[in-house]
Amino acid sequence: MDALTPEEIERYKRHILLPEIGGTGQQRLKAAKVLVIGAGGLGAPVLYYLAAAGVGTLGIIDDDVVSLSNLQRQVIHDTGTIGELKTESARRSIARLNPHVRTMHFEERFSLVWAHDHLKGFDLVIDGSDNFDTRYAAADAAEAAKVPLVTGAVGRFDGSVTALKPYETGPDGTLLPRYRDLFPAPPPAGVVPSCAETGIIGALTGVIGTIMAMEAIKVITQTGEPLIGRLLLYDALAARFETVRYKRREGKR
Repeated sequence: MDALTPEEIERYKRHILLPEIGGTGQQRLKAAKVLVIGAGGLGAPVLYYLAAAGVGTLGIIDDDVVSLSNLQRQVIHDTGTIGELKTESARRSIARLNPHVRTMHFEERFSLVWAHDHLKGFDLVIDGSDNFDTRYAAADAAEAAKVPLVTGAVGRFDGSVTALKPYETGPDGTLLPRYRDLFPAPPPAGVVPSCAETGIIGALTGVIGTIMAMEAIKVITQTGEPLIGRLLLYDALAARFETVRYKRREGKR
């Protein structure tokens, strides 16, 4: 791992003071290459906090442009970037926040074909997409590439986060669970309406996205207990968090 420069030591001093992170953890962050799927409501806080934390390379994949209705929750963009590609808007915001972070941007929709060509170049995938096709593709691709995945989702006033390493075994010697062990199949088209149809409280994406960033930092620095085999649920209206444990389904290898 590359040594931290004096400027980086000053920038990340509050991390380095933490025994659980320290200089070694900060160097791991600097060496990490993280792919973020989606530069929208969840991707915005994920990208901001990982850039601030000193993740060395952030890949951003998104095929959409910034619109006025995004700005209520997609805080990495601003009024001046309306009409621009979200990847480019996010790249410039990250550069202003932390010039030590390298960005890679891909103006396309995540797919299994794209993942086959690119995913091996990343150490971690974070899925902040807003549709079931992408969520399942991200989970399947990350499992096949043996890359850790942090995935989150939000509704009107609720959200969830989990982390996955289904190619590894747990303390009992059994394989860790897959995304499909938690959600075997996507719901039929039209059953779950989009936020464009039902609305969403903007700050909710900040809560869930920040937790996703925290999970990514834990995985990268090998600190704490990531949400592997646990689904964290958040009810914003009740101000309540709950955790549900899940396991590999029998017969699933």
